[in-house]
Order: sequence, then structure tokens, then C-alpha cells
Amino acid sequence: MADQDAPVTTSPDSRPVVIRKSGRAVTMPLAAGIAVVASIIGLILLAWSILFITKGRFLKHPFERIVGKLTERQVSVTGDFQLYFNPIHLKFYAEGMTISNPYWANARPFFTAKTVESDIATLSLIFGKRKTAEWLSLEEGHVDLEWDKDHLHNTWTFGEPKAKGAAFEMPLIRRGRIAGSEVRYRDPQMQLAADLKFAAIATRDTQFDTAVRFTGGGVARKYPFLVTGALLSPNATLAGGRNQLTLKVRAARTQADVWGNLPGLTELEGSDLHIDVRGRNLANLFDVIGVAIPETRAYRVKSALTKVRDEWRFTHLAGQFGDSDIGGTLTVGMGAPKLLLTANLATKQLDIVDAAPFIGYNPDAVASGGAKAAVTQVAGSPRILPDATLRVDALRNFDADVKWTVRTVRSRHVPISNIDLTLGLDDSLLKLSPLTFDMSRGHVASDIVIDARKPVVMTDYDIRLSPTPMGKLLAGFGVEESGTSGVVKARIQLKGAGNTVHESLSNSDGRIAVILPQGTFWARNIQLSELDVGTFLTKLIEKKLKDPVKINCGLIAFTVRNGIGAADPILIDTQKNVMLGRGGFSFKNESLDLAFRADGKKFSLFSGQSPVGIGGYFAAPRINPISGQLLTRAGASVVLGVVGTPLAAVLAFVDIGDAKATACGPVLAGATAAAQRTTKGKPRDDVGNGTTGKSNDGKRSGSEKLEQKKKFLGVF
Repeated sequence: MADQDAPVTTSPDSRPVVIRKSGRAVTMPLAAGIAVVASIIGLILLAWSILFITKGRFLKHPFERIVGKLTERQVSVTGDFQLYFNPIHLKFYAEGMTISNPYWANARPFFTAKTVESDIATLSLIFGKRKTAEWLSLEEGHVDLEWDKDHLHNTWTFGEPKAKGAAFEMPLIRRGRIAGSEVRYRDPQMQLAADLKFAAIATRDTQFDTAVRFTGGGVARKYPFLVTGALLSPNATLAGGRNQLTLKVRAARTQADVWGNLPGLTELEGSDLHIDVRGRNLANLFDVIGVAIPETRAYRVKSALTKVRDEWRFTHLAGQFGDSDIGGTLTVGMGAPKLLLTANLATKQLDIVDAAPFIGYNPDAVASGGAKAAVTQVAGSPRILPDATLRVDALRNFDADVKWTVRTVRSRHVPISNIDLTLGLDDSLLKLSPLTFDMSRGHVASDIVIDARKPVVMTDYDIRLSPTPMGKLLAGFGVEESGTSGVVKARIQLKGAGNTVHESLSNSDGRIAVILPQGTFWARNIQLSELDVGTFLTKLIEKKLKDPVKINCGLIAFTVRNGIGAADPILIDTQKNVMLGRGGFSFKNESLDLAFRADGKKFSLFSGQSPVGIGGYFAAPRINPISGQLLTRAGASVVLGVVGTPLAAVLAFVDIGDAKATACGPVLAGATAAAQRTTKGKPRDDVGNGTTGKSNDGKRSGSEKLEQKKKFLGVF
């Protein structure tokens, strides 16, 4: 019987034939494989032995030729050369080594060294993307790092000279000795030039006698800077321990101290550092890297600092700017194509002076001169709108994603708290959205979008005030709350071109509406504004000045065209009167030209009726309750009193009470003047049509046309 695993075939005479496998035949492939592996190992050991014995000196010229071809540079070694495995790491040693720069760079070589010695991790050399030097000794070494003027090519990207330059990545060096060496860096586009020099270091019995010290300086975006630093634990470096680093930087009226530990001599990944930065203006510090932020008063900030991949992370950040505190985290992403700032910041108390630069005012000037410092004189007229220029060029250098919360704002007049700001910057499109805060038990929500991608900067403003108690809102300006239950809500929607707040508003179109729902106000406040002298005197005599006056509804609205705001409408309906307003204002020269009048619904013995004028400028308004019309009526009163009876003199101030009561629906909806109605549903003919300089009959007189042109269209 045949073996179970033996193959069976058939002989020519049809008899089965069994072919048996021999043990030797089975082991032949295995033996051959072992022989091949043994041969390879033997060759490797032979090559290793040859290299170790000869130190690889015979590879000097092949090294120059092969590396020169791979890098597209001229490579030369004028002195001794060694390249071998010792025992596992690749040992490299060269004297008088030079690597040239590409043709477009300056005449200096990319790298020169009197001696360079290194132990390179073999596995990282073969498989690793980032090469690791376990040990590097560099004597009188000079490295030249340079970008071209178009920021397309650099000297440390080897190979094809026209290949796009890669971002600089620090070589990973675990331990090292650097003596009498220099690193030079130039970046014309970033306006950065730096030179760093390492002091000579003496060694004794493989121990450093002194710390590894370095100094340097340069210019960053017109700001000169100085750098000094040291590795304070060089012997721990030789033993493979962590490096204790100290670093001091002085630039742009800023001082920064950095201290902590590095995993390796040039190993920043996972570093455990701390930083203490102080200066006169935080904007100066960010300006060094081409990032634009609002100006600040003197500041000091401390934080932990580490590097994770291409990010520098500032954590446990805490400090002060001016009289305000700041804390949170900040990450600076250095990846291509531009910087990315990511921050989550919190402030417990923000001083109103420190908030000034966020809307375009100089904080130091406001701190020393108060609110008056925000006013400037232009062609003899006061200006209050911020005129700080948006730095469009700097916005192109970085993107940002910032969240900032403020618990309270220290201010005497405006009770603001709980600010919540989200700022996004994406390819020169800046969004402050949402920007919310609480004010006087009300809530303001806004979305502001600044589009700097276009040749002319465009800004969209959308600011919304939820129903807010009037008494609380005006309490900081001397208006008492008691007896006032009225509220106010408002919305501003404008869009304009320009790279300052003043310029964008001067060219803006849109609408402003302030709505007064039903509520009560102190008689003292309301009756005086309506100039109802009879009611005011009666209330005063009867000691009822604090009796509330009912407001049914009110709307103070303006239509803005090319920076000119026209009343559209101003209409306030009270219990006994209807207040009307005409005129407008100009964002261009910040002038005011408004007239208010009150018509009684019922007969009133003493009522001014004539307009109350509001003129002047945003920064210096003037209220003139004795208008020309009112003076005429007062003069008539005097004449009648002389030629007639005392009763005739009173008749000049009589209001017959023919004011048309207001339908509150369109008012509360913020509708334009054309949509306003009386309680009988008829269109109103006493509220204008959203233009300035109109007379009562809706026609513009010659003098009014002249005033319109003078005050609103041509004066800057």
C-alpha cells in the first residue's frame, strides 16, 4: 500500500507508480534561503568592518559628487572625512566642509564649518521624514538661511533651484556642542533680518566648563531687536537629559523673558517653557510678526508655552493691560499659507478707557484727557467719530478665530456688562459676529462685517437694542429712574465704504430707528421737552411735577443716504400731545440740524408749539428752545399786551388742540414716514418724507435749499 502523502502517477503499462519525497529534497529551499540571508549578513558585516576600519575616508569624493547632485549644489570637503557606522548610528565627520547657495542668493555659501561631527539615527535616516541627530558638534559653523524677494524659493530647500521653497523646519538635535558659530536669516517679504552667534565653548573630560551661550539681533518690520540666551545644563545635555533654557528678547519697546526645559538641544516639540512679556503697547509686539491688533496701554502678561507640531501654544495666560485684566489661551499656528491666531480670552473687569482702542480711540490720550481727548478739530469743527485707519495690509498676513468675554465694564455713564465677542478673520474678511452685551437691563446684539478683500473696504453694521428701561439707560447722565416705566428698543443698519469708522459712515446708506413702546415718564422730563408751559406751571404749583405722563408710542427714525441722515419720521404720541421732528444730521461733518415741535390734542393755555432747535455737532450739540418762530410769537405777545388787554397777550401762546392722534402700529413697526397713519387711518401729512430741509408744507424754500446744501452736502 502506498504512503498516504505520496503522489501517484501511471506508468506506460498502466501500473501505478509511487514517487516518494526524500527528507533532503524538502530541506533544500530552506537551506538555500538561510545561505542567502547569511551571505547578506556577511556582506553587511564586511562592509561595516571595512567602513569601521577605514572610517569611510575613501567615500569622500563619492559623497561630494552624490550629495552635490541630489541637492543641486556644490559640495566640498577640504580636510579629513569620515562616514561609518558606530556601531549602529551613522557617524559623520568632515573638516572644511562647504555647501553652496543657489544662484539667486547672495555670494555667501549656504553652509561652512571648520569641523562638523554628528551621530545620525540610522532608522530616521532611512524611514523617518525628519532626520534626527543624536549628537552634533559644530565648530566655526556658518549657516545662511534666505528667502528670495518674491518669497517663492529659499536656500534650505534642496534639489531643483526653481522648486517652491518649503517652510523651515529646525533639524532635530538631541545633544550637541556648538562653538564659535553663526546663523544668518533673511526674509525680504516678512521684513526680517536676524543674526545669531554662539560663544566659544571649552570642554574638559567630555564636560562643558560653561553654559552654551548665544547672542544676536536684527530687524523685524522696522523694529530692531536683541536676543541673549543660554542652555544652563550642558552636562545634562551630554547625558541625554532635558535642557534648561533662558532667553531674553528686547524689541519694539517690549521685553520678553523665556525660561524652561527643552527635550533636546533644538527639540522644541513638547517643550515646557514659561514666558513673561511686558511693554507699553501690546500692538507693538504683534506688529513684529505682521499681525494687527488694537492698541493698548502698558501691559504685562505671563503664560506657559509649548510647541505642538506647527503651533505655539500659550496656556494659563494671565495678565493686565491698563486697568483691565486678561486671561485664557492663545495659539499661533505657523503653518502655510499664513499665520492663524486662535484665542479664547476672558476679562473679569474692563476699564472703559482700555476699551477705547477697540472703536478707534487712543487709550493713552483718553486716559489722560478723558472723553474730551476723543474729540478732534477738523477745519474748525469738532469730530468725535473714530478716524483710525484699518490696516488692510496687515489683515492679509494672518487669519484669526478669537472668542473674548468680559464680565463687567468700569464706566461712570454707560452700564455695560457681559460682553461676548466672536471675531473671525478669513482671507481679509473680518467679522465681529456675534458681538453682544448687556446694557441697562437691556441687551445689544450686533453683527459687523468688514470686507477688506475689495479695493475699497466695505463695512456692514447691524446693531440691535432689545427693549431697555429708559430710566436705567439714562441714569448715568443725571436722569432719575423713579416714576419712569418707559422702555426703548432700536436698530441700526448701515453699509458704507471706507477704511475708517468715520469714512465708512460718511458714505453709508441705511436706516436708524429708535422705538418707544407705551410707558410713563416723569412730568418734569416730558412737559419741558414739549414746552407745554401751562401744564408744567400747573403741575409745579400743585406739587405734582412727578406725576407720570403717558406715552402711547414713539419713533425716532432716520433714513441715511450717502452719509446724510434725514428724519423719517420723528413722531412721539403722548397722552396730551403729538411731538414731531424735521431735519437730520451728517456723518460727513458730524453736524446736527433738527427741529422739534409739540402740538396739543386738547386746548392748552400755555404751549410753545414753535420748534425747539438742535444744532451744532455730535461732539458739541446745541439746544435752542427759543427759536425764531417762538421769538416772533413772543414779540406778538408784547405788542398785544401794549395795545390791547393782558388777555390778548396770552392768546399768542394758545394751542387750539388740533393735533392728530397717532396710529401706533406703523410707529412700533419702525415704518417710514410715508407709512404713518392717524388713528382714523389717514396718511399723515405732518411728518415729512425722509428728506432734510423741508418746510411744513413739504416744499423746500430757497433759504432751506441753501442750508441743506451748506450743512449736509458740502461741509467736511
